[in-house]
Amino acid sequence: MAIRIGIGYDVHGFAEGRPLMVGGVAIPHTRGLAGHSDADVLIHAIVDALLGAAALGDIGSHFPSSDLRWKDAPSSAFLTYTRDLLAEHGWRVSNLDAVIVAERPKMAPHIPTMRAELARQLGIALEQVSVKATTSDGLGFTGREEGIGCCAVVLIECD
Repeated sequence: MAIRIGIGYDVHGFAEGRPLMVGGVAIPHTRGLAGHSDADVLIHAIVDALLGAAALGDIGSHFPSSDLRWKDAPSSAFLTYTRDLLAEHGWRVSNLDAVIVAERPKMAPHIPTMRAELARQLGIALEQVSVKATTSDGLGFTGREEGIGCCAVVLIECD
């Protein structure tokens, strides 16, 4: 069996007039995230980690902001596309671990729903998905509540 590890990182600034999507879940907040798609920072980091682990490029090469097909698209479409692409190459997700960095809104109440949604989209068990949240203690762009960052690590395997 072959195994590979991938890491993904993404950040998005807040924007007025958009819903806030994190991990495929709509989070009540006064602002959403700016981006070409729905700007789901957690899913974007996961997609980059998956693509990197399989050496299949990065999120920008598969979903360029210059491509109008992805304008305001749900990032869940990126995740299912990536899951299917990995399967075509013989890979399956073994586990996922991610951390969201945000001062507000508080993510903890939404993490169980995020985990369930990510497990469903990836076709894996809930126990294979870990999502955590932290703040940056008032430091940097996340600390100033200008946006949200996320880091994800995945393990994929192939027989």
